[in-house]
Amino acid sequence: MARSWEKSRALLDRASRSLAGGVSSPFRAHAPVPLHFEDGRGARLKDADGNWYIDYTLGWGPNILGYRHPAIVEAVRRAAEGPHTYGAQHELEFLVSEKIQSLVPCAERVSFTSSGTEAVQLAWRLCRAFTGRNLILKFEGHYHGWMDSALISYHPAGDEAGPRESPTPVTPSKGQVPNAVENVAVAVWNSLEAVERVMARRGGEIAAVVMEPVLCNSGGILPRPGYLEGVREIARKHGALLMFDEVITGFRLALGGAQQHYGVVPDISTFGKAVAGGLALSGVAGRAKILELTIHGGVVFGGSFNGNPIVLAGSHATLEVLSANDGAALNRAHRVGQSIMEGIREVARRRGLPLLVTGFGTAFAVHFTRNPELVEYRDTLADDAEMLRRLVISLLEEGVYILPDGRLYVSVVHSDEDAKETIAAFDRAFARLT
Repeated sequence: MARSWEKSRALLDRASRSLAGGVSSPFRAHAPVPLHFEDGRGARLKDADGNWYIDYTLGWGPNILGYRHPAIVEAVRRAAEGPHTYGAQHELEFLVSEKIQSLVPCAERVSFTSSGTEAVQLAWRLCRAFTGRNLILKFEGHYHGWMDSALISYHPAGDEAGPRESPTPVTPSKGQVPNAVENVAVAVWNSLEAVERVMARRGGEIAAVVMEPVLCNSGGILPRPGYLEGVREIARKHGALLMFDEVITGFRLALGGAQQHYGVVPDISTFGKAVAGGLALSGVAGRAKILELTIHGGVVFGGSFNGNPIVLAGSHATLEVLSANDGAALNRAHRVGQSIMEGIREVARRRGLPLLVTGFGTAFAVHFTRNPELVEYRDTLADDAEMLRRLVISLLEEGVYILPDGRLYVSVVHSDEDAKETIAAFDRAFARLT
């Protein structure tokens, strides 16, 4: 039976009279209507029309412990009974930074921000200050926030990306200053030859090689074996820093992020989303000599809400849950997620649909494509976007909520029963697409 989203439509109409576009982030404005939600428990969300969904958006990733996890609720409740922010030091700052230090291999020091975009801005400034160079080498399809200097070649169309050997830096937003590209070089990802090619031409100018170590923002593409190790060596050879943007992979792929999982330690990394279980916390971790430039090296950095008690209370609770029993909860989430990935592949194969499921247990994506594998962003340009749009809406009808780009995030509270229901929902949704 078709679900009703009439109340969401009415609320969007009201919101649009005061809130730009009726949404707080334009990424949320998708068919069939930007849904309004009024509750969430565990791995499930309830919309304004009373529909419940097994949720795989998790607030675009942060809710690694699901909704209303008692550890977070209690920690935030206690924090909310005290001052909400000091603009000064308090115990939770070092308790959380010490915890991150114990988990993340590169984290000799930590600095807190509120958003991933801020964290990237600080990290790039630190890299430039430490090396005395201006150029950042980034990769097509990798997302590092929406600031002018970073929103370059995120999702370029095939006709604007330029030749694979020498991609054209693309600024996708109106109002973005054209000279933003002057301090950024772009290459295709997952190719050591591409990195070597740029470094041979401009290695002496490059402050940092920056990437998502797993390309989560553009299809859940894994690094080729040896790729991260190779880039580590190339960067070191040319005197550039290696930076991992672990806003998604941090505390999700492994307790210590992709750098722990793959055994490749960057000089500096950004983190966010899962670090605070749904509260607005991000930050930078890295070598002490780099991070201490904000205190002793003339790098300007600030923020009234950095490290405030409420978000750090949520973070401390989240990291304690994730790290208990050697990461048992996260390991179980990976197992559940892997079973969902395998189940989706099987029902798609049975229905005769050309589908790839890429990523890892707690963060993966579905692609309608005839490509046998996805290696870089340009491979995703062959995806059938209309089939994906239809799938997303069909899954909503079946009570499963995924992100509009085909991503699914799995939390530590998704159950084996949720997995079975989800695979069955995909099967029914696929039946309507064939």
